[in-house]
Amino acid sequence: MAGWESYLIYGIGFLSQGLFAARLIIQWILSEKEGRVVSPVIFWQLSVVASYLFMIYGVLQNDFVIIFGQALGYIIYIRNLQLEGAWKSIAFPFRAGAILVPMLTLIWFFLPFGLAHMPFDSAVFFRAAVIAGATGQTLLNLRFVYQWYYAERFKTSFFPVGFWYMTTTGSLLVIIYAVQHFDPVLLLAQGVGLIASLRNIQLYFKTKEAR
Repeated sequence: MAGWESYLIYGIGFLSQGLFAARLIIQWILSEKEGRVVSPVIFWQLSVVASYLFMIYGVLQNDFVIIFGQALGYIIYIRNLQLEGAWKSIAFPFRAGAILVPMLTLIWFFLPFGLAHMPFDSAVFFRAAVIAGATGQTLLNLRFVYQWYYAERFKTSFFPVGFWYMTTTGSLLVIIYAVQHFDPVLLLAQGVGLIASLRNIQLYFKTKEAR
């Protein structure tokens, strides 16, 4: 891979992770300000953009773990914006692109000229670190299914404490994968995620004790 191509790919990856980190930092700051765990609209807006960029990064890196990790979460981000009444306030071209472009990206990746023609090494796929990474990404996805369940149940967007437990475990597993895979983008993302999730757990119990 040419040097400029490598810089471009990592640039997309770091930009996506910068947005993922920004959403957590903003959520963290607002939670500290409120003295409780909050779910701001901007968290979900940044999630949509960051997820799309990270999906592109995963395609360019031919990384199954990353692509797998973004597929489900993307839908849930949009649904939380709908629950907060913020989805329709976004310009229609962006909404259309936010839905269609990632779908077309996934279709392209799995077409015969995409993943099907890439060499597949089962020994590499089932390596312990890859299993840890895939398990971690599964947890990071399932946390949003878990969050989605509660959001639909109470018809409002919020983060139950289980969300942060799943974030902590998933981040640790993906960090193992990132260290073995030598991926600084994943290391940055999950490192920030781990710190933020631990602080949100602390805030949850601090709020509970104050009641």
